[in-house]
Amino acid sequence: MGRSSSNGRWATAVALAFCATLLVMLPEVSAKRFIVGGNMGWTSNVNYTLWAGNQTFYLGDWLYFVYDRNQNDILEVNKTNYETCNAEHPVHNYTTGAGRDVVALNVTHDRYFMSSKGSCYGGMKLHVHLTALPPPPRAAAAKSDSSRFTALRSQVVIPAAFAIAAIWDSLIF
Repeated sequence: MGRSSSNGRWATAVALAFCATLLVMLPEVSAKRFIVGGNMGWTSNVNYTLWAGNQTFYLGDWLYFVYDRNQNDILEVNKTNYETCNAEHPVHNYTTGAGRDVVALNVTHDRYFMSSKGSCYGGMKLHVHLTALPPPPRAAAAKSDSSRFTALRSQVVIPAAFAIAAIWDSLIF
């Protein structure tokens, strides 16, 4: 029984070390959640063209619509219907009735949203232009043996130290 328990702890330690190494080595990637209209939310008397122009939307980001469900709704429409405020054939209706709806920006083309309850003509419509993700930062070229060691240390030595510490900790306890 003691050997089985030791093997289980060993497997757990290896798994934890592997996960810790991945967390240290993976680049930081995060999506952003935008509250549409900022602190005003999805309502009339907000210039959504101006608001969207001050944002940068990337694939994977989220739009969070906060609105009065009795007065507004959220329809995604094509560009022509967006320009004419025509809500007859929406691409999608995101209105759930709760007044708190989330739209994932998970396709690479521009998106067009509007309220069909008469407010579109007053500007209650939103065009979201998706920007390509910037390329990951490139590592600087190694100029000397010391810079090679620095790169090796940050990519291998530090994660290995975390892995060894996790294994050691699990074996002691």
